Amino acid sequence: MTEFVKAALLVVVAEMGDKTQLLAMAMASKYKVKEVMIGVLVATIFNHALAVAVGNYLSSLIPMSTIKIVAAISFLIFGLWTLRGDKLDDEDEKKTKFGPIVTVAIAFFLAEMGDKTQLMTIAISANSHHPAFILMGTTVGMLIADGIGIIGGAWMCKHIPEAYIKWVAGIIFIFFGTLTIYNSVPSVLLSTMYVILYILVLGILIYIFGVKLSYQGQACNIASPDKNILKDNNK
Repeated sequence: MTEFVKAALLVVVAEMGDKTQLLAMAMASKYKVKEVMIGVLVATIFNHALAVAVGNYLSSLIPMSTIKIVAAISFLIFGLWTLRGDKLDDEDEKKTKFGPIVTVAIAFFLAEMGDKTQLMTIAISANSHHPAFILMGTTVGMLIADGIGIIGGAWMCKHIPEAYIKWVAGIIFIFFGTLTIYNSVPSVLLSTMYVILYILVLGILIYIFGVKLSYQGQACNIASPDKNILKDNNK
């Protein structure tokens, strides 16, 4: 049960400002919330089932100590990725000839391929003995995060600066990554010199991704009232 909760919380954090959350907000401007959420559910189950299978396969080939180091580095990457944010391209919003649910499911499945949420699912699955809980947790987390994006996107943009949301989510990942590294690396690498070097390099990377390369205003542009995101969606 702990792994279920952990997986759900990490996905919620990872999805804040992520490409698929932006896609959910964009889709909700065209289709009903119920249709979008069903499409997200279908896509997430298939996509994350694939990720969990890959993660469990890797755990049978790679020593657990190595997996922990890789997972820690992955969390740091996810944190920097979150600080930078994602940009939703015009082609991500293109309609298909299918109905709303199938259209959303296809769009989300493709958008999630190689996305940080899928990669994170692979990482935590490789470090878990209960793949079913990981799949359920990441699926629930995705629904919660995209539900927040669809229903609460406009409200959050009015009351909470988008940058704050990205920074809190990014720092959470970086904290987990740093904690995992601390608990996994040999003690010889925990000397003062290495710790200072780590903090210096990490600080530079945070500045580059969080300031210089960051996408600004993408989520709030999509969630703006003139987009009519919630139009007819609560019917």
